[in-house]
Amino acid sequence: MKLLQPFFTRFFPPHQLISAGIYHFQAPADAPVPYRLHLRVEPDGQSILILNASTVIHLNTTATEYAYHLVKNTPQEEAVSQMAKRYRIDKETVKHDYDDLVGRLRTLVETPDLDPVTFLDFDRQDIYSGAISAPYRLDCALTYRLPDEGAGALAPMDRVKRELSAEEWMSILDKAWAAGVPHVVFTGGEPTMRPDLCQLIAYGEKLGMVTGLITSGMRLSDPHYLNELLQSGLDHVMILLDPQEQESWEALRDVLKSDIAITTHLTLTEKTLRDFDSTLVRLAGMGARNISLSADSVNLKEELKAKRQVVAEKHLRLVWDLPVPYSRFHPVALELADNREGGSPDVRAGNAWLYVEPDGDVLPHQGEYVSVLGNLVTDPWEAIWQKLTAK
Repeated sequence: MKLLQPFFTRFFPPHQLISAGIYHFQAPADAPVPYRLHLRVEPDGQSILILNASTVIHLNTTATEYAYHLVKNTPQEEAVSQMAKRYRIDKETVKHDYDDLVGRLRTLVETPDLDPVTFLDFDRQDIYSGAISAPYRLDCALTYRLPDEGAGALAPMDRVKRELSAEEWMSILDKAWAAGVPHVVFTGGEPTMRPDLCQLIAYGEKLGMVTGLITSGMRLSDPHYLNELLQSGLDHVMILLDPQEQESWEALRDVLKSDIAITTHLTLTEKTLRDFDSTLVRLAGMGARNISLSADSVNLKEELKAKRQVVAEKHLRLVWDLPVPYSRFHPVALELADNREGGSPDVRAGNAWLYVEPDGDVLPHQGEYVSVLGNLVTDPWEAIWQKLTAK
């Protein structure tokens, strides 16, 4: 969004950073624009601001201070006076920037179908770098089951002996939220096969988390089920589209009519590669704007990179950092591989997100089945985080 351009860059670094921690605010019921805020301040003074449990906003140190005063409900005159003295600038300038931040947040509150993650004063290449106190997202594979029993080889069923109960998953969400994780994505297998999916989404929303879903979308063709998902508080959904199946297109069409942020995922195969461009044209014509890509074979890695460029040329937004079930050649894996080839440190897997298997085992990311960090049902969060950060 053009509205969200870097700002506050003219200030000098603060003499003393806002104390690291989590701060909360809920606007009064009679507020012109009702909203609730959760601010997680990192040790380096940067932060994430969770708006209405639907959007994660990344802030630099100065924007963090403005957000801190907003969350603490500091009277505007007092906040302006403190900031003017702190940065040795005139109060008129501070008031203008404070009003600017409030105005941007109000616009976000009133923006339909907002993306689950918004980058405010944060360069894309730096988004997952730096020391953080907890991951930005928890990817929860509720099940490895699939509707098509013949497709069982696609999911690692042999890794789990049982699936967690709803109560156990809620205890995991409690641990994650207490640690400062703002965002949960329910994936699988096919997560809509869990009868308690809506219950878990509602519980995450009640805590204040941003909630997402990755699904084939077939069950979402049922208007009653789709409405139940939306009413539970779901904030965004990724549809795994099968371009060869008309039913898959119909499911996507039904979801696109709803008031929710939507990403369409395409898996490149020898078959889908031939019709890729026409598939993108059809998606754009339906109103799909967010596209995710993966490949079913490492042999298609270069084609995958080329098709990313096609997505950009068609002015569609590439979503690269959501997990994709079953595929080892998904955007995250390729991004990490590129980092390793270039000698850059791996600062995203584990730091940016963690992946929880259906039995509660924790992995650095989806598809990494070697480094089990612990189990979120039986192990304390601190032990798992310490094991990860010690790597």
